[in-house]
Amino acid sequence: MESILHYVWQNRLFDENLTTADGLSVEVIDVGRLNSDAGPDFFNAKVKIDGELWAGNVEIHTAASDWERHRHAEDRAYDSTILHIVGRADRKDVANSQGRQIPQCAITYPDYIDKNYEYLFRSQSDIPCGSFISTLSSIHITSWMQNLLFERLQTKTERIEHLLELFNNSWEDVFYVLLTRNFGFGLNSDSFERLALSLPYAYLRKHGDNLFQIEALLFGQAGLLDEVKQSDEYFSRLKQEYDFFKSKFTLRPLESSIFKTMRSRPSAFPQIRVAQLAALLHFTQGLFSKVINCEDMGRIRLMFHVNASEYWQTHYTFGQVSDKKSKYLGDASLDIILINTVAPILFTYGKSINDDTYCERAMRFLETIKAERNTITRQFAGYGIPMNTAFDSQATIQLKKEYCIPRKCFQCRIGHQLLKKK
Repeated sequence: MESILHYVWQNRLFDENLTTADGLSVEVIDVGRLNSDAGPDFFNAKVKIDGELWAGNVEIHTAASDWERHRHAEDRAYDSTILHIVGRADRKDVANSQGRQIPQCAITYPDYIDKNYEYLFRSQSDIPCGSFISTLSSIHITSWMQNLLFERLQTKTERIEHLLELFNNSWEDVFYVLLTRNFGFGLNSDSFERLALSLPYAYLRKHGDNLFQIEALLFGQAGLLDEVKQSDEYFSRLKQEYDFFKSKFTLRPLESSIFKTMRSRPSAFPQIRVAQLAALLHFTQGLFSKVINCEDMGRIRLMFHVNASEYWQTHYTFGQVSDKKSKYLGDASLDIILINTVAPILFTYGKSINDDTYCERAMRFLETIKAERNTITRQFAGYGIPMNTAFDSQATIQLKKEYCIPRKCFQCRIGHQLLKKK
């Protein structure tokens, strides 16, 4: 396959005793830079052909006839090609759009690379190199994990930058949307984000000193005050308060059906999460500024350690009394909020003002939080990757989602090591 030839060329795993189809010697000085867009496969390569130095681009094909089949002879973008690398030379001559003959060279490489490729890409395992990971040095794994974490934070940065455009660079608004989304804890993340986008933060901030009014706005806008068969005084007051705000701000509530409770523990019901979010927005106003200006993760944890209002100490849903129990965020839930809200916003903020201090603080914070426990982290822990902190778990989540699942083994450093291993 052509992708193998790209890999072999890029990593110089080919037999370097190269000659062109005309019998001229080829010495590779620089394989060039891989091009992931349209045009030749490698830019700015340097080769000596029969002792003469050439600088330009390299095109790679499984078979030499692919040059014509892909119509490169008619495409001026390929006129700067200095070498045509092929796996099978089923034709001798190829030319560019100006009629100039392109030197062509068939390359060979060790058989074990094909066998390793088959092992990785034909495997039914979702982590095909898993049993190989333990053979790699800890230095190699650590270096790759650092890169993976940076990639994951960068991906989250792009999402936050999109929100900044949407909210005219209002960091407080973006933090509110991101925070609210993460109170959905995966199952309801999209629904909670819809809630935040439908209820401007300015309305909540205006009534920030009144917890009951914040609750009324959030519960009402989420549609959780509709279609409740059992009610009580607290519920009735909330509904009356929301109806006033609905008219005042011209609000259109969401459908409560978008919030899921399937297989959720009562402490994770949407009603409890909304109540906890309301308490956080009430007791810790100006949260973004406080997070940005705090260098101590312990103090940040205390900011988020708030209890839902008194009603929710004896309820999980409206109108149904339960045994009294505090409704603080559990440690694991708090960790998820910090991992997915605080660290990314710090990292993005540092990027936006060109101050690496905030980026470094974000990564340092992740090293103080316990690793997430989920299917992905358990898989990699079983293969020998240490899973101590959120630094580790976030890196392996990036590895699984962006490399293992789409089978980007050629771009993965672990896959690279396996592919070239005899």
